[in-house]
Amino acid sequence: MSSFLAPSTRAALVRLAELNEDQAAPPLERVRAIRRLVHELEADPATLAGVRDALDAGAGWDEIADAAGLKPAAARWRWSGTDEDIAARLAAGRKRGARPSSVPTELPGLSVAQAAATLGVTVQAVYLQVSRGKLASRTVELPDGRSYKRVFLDGAPDDASIELPTRSHIEDGATDD
Repeated sequence: MSSFLAPSTRAALVRLAELNEDQAAPPLERVRAIRRLVHELEADPATLAGVRDALDAGAGWDEIADAAGLKPAAARWRWSGTDEDIAARLAAGRKRGARPSSVPTELPGLSVAQAAATLGVTVQAVYLQVSRGKLASRTVELPDGRSYKRVFLDGAPDDASIELPTRSHIEDGATDD
């Protein structure tokens, strides 16, 4: 009977088995081998083939998800459709993950999260200090309708001193945290 695992997965499995038998194996080498095997197993086409075989045999997404340790929706997202459908979903996910933030960088004051980090308190504590009047804040609305809560640690600026970014700054794709 031939192996159903890809050669790279089999090699990672063999390497981990060798390290398992070697009592003197360096600990970091063991960690690397474990992570390599996990990576190879996640990418191995045998998993997709097994899922497709299970579907052909009448298994449902609930059973497949249980066997894979996933929720049914996650299993369906990962393995449903043709190879092209799956590749397109994965590529779209990577593309979404690479998108920069659309928050402009030229906003006045600090974001609530930045103020919390600067003061060494939680975000909730910043909101509490704002509500008690101990910190000044303004809601800044951009020309495109988005609004952001900004906190001013030096006291409240007058509204004339707040300079908003122009639409061209927004469209340039400026980023902030």
